[in-house]
Amino acid sequence: MDVIVRFRRVDPGLPGLHRAHADDAGADLIARDDCTLAPGESGRIPTNVAVELPAGCYAIVSGRSGLNSRGILTHLGTIDPGYRGVIAVAMTNLSGGPFVVKRGDRIAQLVVLPFILPSFEEVDELPDSERGEHGWGSSGR
Repeated sequence: MDVIVRFRRVDPGLPGLHRAHADDAGADLIARDDCTLAPGESGRIPTNVAVELPAGCYAIVSGRSGLNSRGILTHLGTIDPGYRGVIAVAMTNLSGGPFVVKRGDRIAQLVVLPFILPSFEEVDELPDSERGEHGWGSSGR
């Protein structure tokens, strides 16, 4: 299946969307500006791209494992197909020191996925299931 995501570079001096390896699920998102997040601080870091997603697809902003392992949390973000603005990455610094971002740094990944648009129907009761209403930790793990 050939899916094309069109993108616009905000700053032509920075890279656009590309994968580090041909079979990577995500394309690198690049920081547009220098910034620093102090320990415990959250912020939104603008990237260098805006996208046009194909019909039937949406995208998620996902973290990079190298940053996550250093205590830099990337908040999962949903990019709807109608959004055409610059993608920003919401991050929180959970490390003990400042997180310095330089213009051009790879800060997150964009993963494009298909989706289904269900209808929603409100009911008075839901049918029973084996699990029922048992939630967090109910599977014994």
